[in-house]
Amino acid sequence: MVNFTVDEIRVMMDKKKNIRNMSVIAHVDHGKSTLTDSLVSKAGIIASAKAGETRFTDTRKDEQERCITIKSTAISMYFELEDKDLVFITNPDQRDVKEKGFLINLIDSPGHVDFSSEVTAALRVTDGALVVVDCVSGVCVQTETVLRQAIAERIKPVLFMNKMDRALLELQLEKEELYQTFQRIVENVNVIIATYSDDEGPMGVVRVDASKGSVGFGSGLHGWAFTLKQFSEMYAEKFKIDVVKLMNRLWGENFFNPKTKKWAKQKEEDNTRSFCMYVLDPIYKVFDAIMNYKKDATADLLKKLNIELKHEDADKDGKALLKVVMRTWLPAGEALLQMIAIHLPSPVVAQKYRMEMLYEGPLDDEAALAVKNCDPNGPLMMYISKMVPTSDKGRFYAFGRVFSGKVATGMKARIMGPNYTPGKKEDLYEKAIQRTILMMGRYVESIEDVPCGNICGLVGVDQFLVKTGTITTYKDAHNMRVMKFSVSPVVRVAVEPKNPADLPKLVEGLKRLAKSDPMVQCLIEESGEHIIAGAGELHLEICLKDLEEDHACIPIKKSDPVVSYRETVSEESNQTCLSKSPNKHNRLFMKACPMPDGLPEDIDKGDVNARDDFKVRGRYLCDKYEYDITEARKIWCFGPDGTGPNILIDCTKGVQYLNEIKDSVVAGFQWATKEVCILA
Repeated sequence: MVNFTVDEIRVMMDKKKNIRNMSVIAHVDHGKSTLTDSLVSKAGIIASAKAGETRFTDTRKDEQERCITIKSTAISMYFELEDKDLVFITNPDQRDVKEKGFLINLIDSPGHVDFSSEVTAALRVTDGALVVVDCVSGVCVQTETVLRQAIAERIKPVLFMNKMDRALLELQLEKEELYQTFQRIVENVNVIIATYSDDEGPMGVVRVDASKGSVGFGSGLHGWAFTLKQFSEMYAEKFKIDVVKLMNRLWGENFFNPKTKKWAKQKEEDNTRSFCMYVLDPIYKVFDAIMNYKKDATADLLKKLNIELKHEDADKDGKALLKVVMRTWLPAGEALLQMIAIHLPSPVVAQKYRMEMLYEGPLDDEAALAVKNCDPNGPLMMYISKMVPTSDKGRFYAFGRVFSGKVATGMKARIMGPNYTPGKKEDLYEKAIQRTILMMGRYVESIEDVPCGNICGLVGVDQFLVKTGTITTYKDAHNMRVMKFSVSPVVRVAVEPKNPADLPKLVEGLKRLAKSDPMVQCLIEESGEHIIAGAGELHLEICLKDLEEDHACIPIKKSDPVVSYRETVSEESNQTCLSKSPNKHNRLFMKACPMPDGLPEDIDKGDVNARDDFKVRGRYLCDKYEYDITEARKIWCFGPDGTGPNILIDCTKGVQYLNEIKDSVVAGFQWATKEVCILA
C-alpha cells in the first residue's frame, strides 16, 4: 500500500503525461461506491480491510443511508505502474512515459437518472470514464444515456462488469453462460459507442475490447477484479507465449484442447473455450471449495495461488473467507488502476481533440491554442463545472478543471459567467483567487497552485458565479461552452415558509439551492409562488430536503409535484396568429413552422448559434437547409434562454420601425419557448 502527501501530489501535477482525469459512471449505483473504495484503498487513503464498507466518496448522510450516490465527489490518488506495464500504454503519444508514478483525479458520479446533471458536470472536467455495468441486469437505458453523454464530451470509456459474485452465488450460471453474458454486454456497449462515435473521428477507436485489457470483471462489494492482462501474465510463462498474444487467445472464439495441446477457432467435442478454462475455471473452483466448506480443497487452492491468510482471517469461513481470498488474489484496486493508467488518455492527448468542442471563441487565438496544447506557460483557462457547499453555511467551493496556464492562491483573474460577451462588461468580474484547494472526498487540502491538466477547487469565486463559468487571465478570451444536459427540470413543486415571517430566509435558501445543484431551477411565478423544478421525484425530494435542512433552515410547506406540459411543432400552422398593438394601429402576424431535419441538432452542437456573424449563418442556412437568404439573415433570436433550438425570423418586407418593438417580441418568444416547447 502506497501512502502519500499533498506535496507528492503537487510534484506529480507537473507531469502532464502521467495524469489521468476520470469519472466513474454507472447505470445503477449499488456497488459502484464500494468499487471506488477499492481504488482509494490501493492509493493508501483508507485501510484495505475497510474498502467496501467505508464508502469514502459518499460524503452525505443520506448517501450512506440510501446506499446511492447523490452528488459527484472528487478525489486525487497516486498510483505506480510497474516497468513491465508501461509498454501496454495504448496511446502512441504517451509511450515515452518514463515516470512510473501516476496522478489519478477521480470523480465518483451518481448512477440514478435523476442526477445525470452531476454526471454531465463530472464528464466536462475529465478525459476518461470507467463505465460500471451490472453483469446480472446487463446494459440498461441509463447505460446508453451516460455513454452518449461521455462520447458527446469526447470522453474515452473503459468498461467494468460488476456484481460477478451474484452471477456465481445467486444465479449459479454455468461458465459458458457467464461468458455469453459478458460477450453480450461488451457487444451492446460497443453498439452504443458505434452509434454515437466514429472510428475515423478525432478520438480514433473508442470501443472497448476485453482482449486489449479495456474491459474489467469482478465484484465491487467484495473488492476483487481482474482484466485479461492479469490472467495472461499468470499463464504466459507456462505457455511460453507473449502476454499480448495470450490476451487475444483468452477471449472470443478461441478453444484449447488439453490432450493435444492445440488451439482451435471452433468448438469441438474435446476442446474448451479458453476464457472458461483459464479464467473462469480457477474462480469457480475457489467459490466451490470455500462456499461448500471443503477445507482440504481450500487449503490446496490457497497454496497453489500463493495466498497466505493473516492470523485474524484464518478462522473465517463461507462468504467472509471468500471475500478475503478473492480480494487477496485479485485486488480490485490494482486491476482497475492499471486499466485506467494504461487505457485512458492524459490531458496532453485529450485536450488536442477536446478543445474545439470546449472553447467558444476562434480556434486559433492564444487561449484556444493554449488549451489545445495543455500549455502550462499559456494564459489561465479554467472551467468551473459546479459549486460544492462548504462547512461554512452559504459559501461554496468553485470546482473545475484547469485547461491551460496555472491557477494560484492570490492571483488576479477574470471571472466570466455564462452570459459574458467578449468586449462587454456584463457578467464579468476581475478578482483575486482567495485560496486554491484539492478535493479529497470528504476533506479538502490547501495547495499553493495547480497547473493545467488538473482538477481543483477555488475559494472566493462563488459570490460571482451562479452555477458555472470560465476563469482566465487572457483579456480577449471567450467563454468555455455551456454544458448540455441529457435531462430537463420538468417536475415542479411550489414552496412557501410555514411562518410567513421566514420568507426572506426562504428566498436566500432558494438562491443557495440553485447554486448547489447544476440543474435545479428556482423560479418566482407571476402569481408570486416560489417554484423548484427538478429532473424527477427523487431529485426534487433531495433538493427540498437540502433547502429545509441546510440552505434555508426553516420549516416549509410543499405543494404536490406537477409535471410541466411540453409540446413541439410537427407541421406548419394552418392559420396565421394576429396580435394588435394597444392603440390598434399596428398588427403583428406570426405562424409556426417545423425546422428542417438536422437543424435543431446543429444548434445543439453549436454549428449554428446566436453569436455567429449573421451573413455567415445566413449563407449556411441557405446552402444546407434551403432557407431564403434574406430571411435567414433576419433571425431575431434563438430560444429558450437565447441559445435553444427554436428561432424567431423576421419575414416582413418594407416594414419600418420594427426595431422599436423587437425587444417586446423577443421577450414574448423567450417566455413561450421556455414554457411550452421542446424544439420547433
